[in-house]
Amino acid sequence: MHMTNIFGSPTNLKLKNPMSPRALHNVIASRQNIKNILDGKDARILLIIGPCSFHDPDSALEYAYKLKKLSAKFANKLYIIMRVYPEKPRTCVGWKGYVNDPNLDASFSVDEGINNTRKFMLALAEIDMPIATEILNPATYLYYEDLLSWAAIGARTVESQVHREIASNLAIPVAFKNNILGDIDVAINGMHFASCKQTFVGINNYGHISKINALGNSYTHLILRGSQLGPNYNKEHIDYAYKSLAMTNLPANIIVDCSHGNSGKDYTKQVEVFNNVLSQRINGNNSIVGLMLESFLQAGKQQITADKNLLKYGCSITDACLGWEDTELLLENACQQLANLDTCIL
Repeated sequence: MHMTNIFGSPTNLKLKNPMSPRALHNVIASRQNIKNILDGKDARILLIIGPCSFHDPDSALEYAYKLKKLSAKFANKLYIIMRVYPEKPRTCVGWKGYVNDPNLDASFSVDEGINNTRKFMLALAEIDMPIATEILNPATYLYYEDLLSWAAIGARTVESQVHREIASNLAIPVAFKNNILGDIDVAINGMHFASCKQTFVGINNYGHISKINALGNSYTHLILRGSQLGPNYNKEHIDYAYKSLAMTNLPANIIVDCSHGNSGKDYTKQVEVFNNVLSQRINGNNSIVGLMLESFLQAGKQQITADKNLLKYGCSITDACLGWEDTELLLENACQQLANLDTCIL
């Protein structure tokens, strides 16, 4: 076994790259906004949106600035959080994300990946662009968890006790996805576990193996992401999820992921899923608190090439995404429908 210590503790990196008072204020405020939505105190819809994976800080930052403008424009109807996913779970093999291999060449410059990820997230916190990510590696998230506003436990780790324990100790709302076979019970079990106090062996911010005393996370919620067997965003699926949550005395807060199993891996079908779920919300299903979309500057996806100059700027290298123009149009139409609803109520 060969091990190399190539970077310091999470605390050391945070001291080298600290949050400004402005960034800290923005992160705290965004976390509270999300909690208010989950508590039913804020009627806006959560929208977790952005590239499938984070692979190029320049194009991701350009996307963030565009998204920030849309966020301001639609602020009375949508609360927008940007997907920044620097780690990617692999079912078999493949690129495991920017943190693991930032140069896309199997050089595995993890120190560079972690440093650059934190710097990018700091830039987003400065412009008040809330950040969403998936908790994957039990150590790496500690280098940037103070900058996160929302996190997910994914379909491949939803049954992992380690990830449930981590969720119980996070100061942010955490959503659990159904697994890749569509089982929502494992997600609900994870939500219940993470909502309770837990004591476990984990890694602290100094990089030490420690006994962690977690207070429990009262803002766990459910993501329906479809499965290998088909979608689960239709009314009957959401009604079933609502009843299942109610039976366990968990808050009936549901987010629908418009990609993955719900789109059948066809990125263009995200629009159909989004509109269907939005219609359910407009028709009175307030258990639907949010939606997830995979979107980037350019539509579709591309393969990683040996010559990085051949990569298209702002185009995903993992799952295919909606392009910017379609994203903007989709959100324009959604907010118009929500505005019309207000007019009808008045």
